[in-house]
Amino acid sequence: MQILLETDVLRTFLSIAETGSFSAASIAIGRTPSAVSMQMKKLEQQLSRDLFVREGRGVVLSSDGEEMVSYARRILRINEEAVAHFTQPHLEGAVRIGTPDDFATRFLPIALAKFARTYPRVQVEVVCDLSVNLIPLLDRGKLEMTLVSQTGTLTHATRGIPVWREPLVWAEHEIGRAASVRPLPLALSPRRCAWRASALRALDEADIEYRIAYTSTHHAAQQAAIVADLALAPMPQSLIEPPLKFVEAEEGLPTLEDYEVRLLRASRQKDPVLDTLADHIVQSFTYADGMGSTLADTVSLSKSGVA
Repeated sequence: MQILLETDVLRTFLSIAETGSFSAASIAIGRTPSAVSMQMKKLEQQLSRDLFVREGRGVVLSSDGEEMVSYARRILRINEEAVAHFTQPHLEGAVRIGTPDDFATRFLPIALAKFARTYPRVQVEVVCDLSVNLIPLLDRGKLEMTLVSQTGTLTHATRGIPVWREPLVWAEHEIGRAASVRPLPLALSPRRCAWRASALRALDEADIEYRIAYTSTHHAAQQAAIVADLALAPMPQSLIEPPLKFVEAEEGLPTLEDYEVRLLRASRQKDPVLDTLADHIVQSFTYADGMGSTLADTVSLSKSGVA
């Protein structure tokens, strides 16, 4: 008799794989720990394989469990595509979304991949630019929605919803000397950038002399200047990874403020395509790896209408 794997069981399995704990997975999916254990026992019996190895109070995947993760994700993805194909309207057209370039590679891929499975005939056009340039495009009808980055020092918008917040830190090369040079060499975006405004205000208040050694609208170009030890720059804490490090407080540089990401829509009108894309974007921040704290789980875009 052919074995049929249940999607609910596979979702539970993936939740355990991601959390490393039966109890944490039970909270995440809203089932009792005993129900989760019974599902996994059934799955292991169906496959005649042990999928988990006990490790302290948690569990880790066995080699068979690691292989099963890939199968489970593919099965659930195909299931989503099949349901969407028959239940979602076959809409066509294009959606235009704006984003600062550092979010384009960090958060949007998750959202765009999921959106493409729901509306495969709808094209998504992404415009990367500074937040201050994206808002006028939104207001002129050139974009349907946009992400913007801002700090208390420089606020671009009060409308829309906050979806992400995390600290800005000073980034330098892990064996570099730029942080000890005076005037302090900086790699920054052009004027009216929220991270730039926060950094310069903090340095002015600390009476630290600086010079702008490198200017680019692209985050990758600023990072290149840091890797070359030509400058340091304000960056989100979650982006700091080798060969970069963040400057410790005892090295004499001022603490930077948090930055916030907001999602703005051009219209409050209900639109299933835009509502779905907005939901996927919020979820991409919710599940993103990193050190930020998301505000998205308190917001229901489909009910409130973001604008």
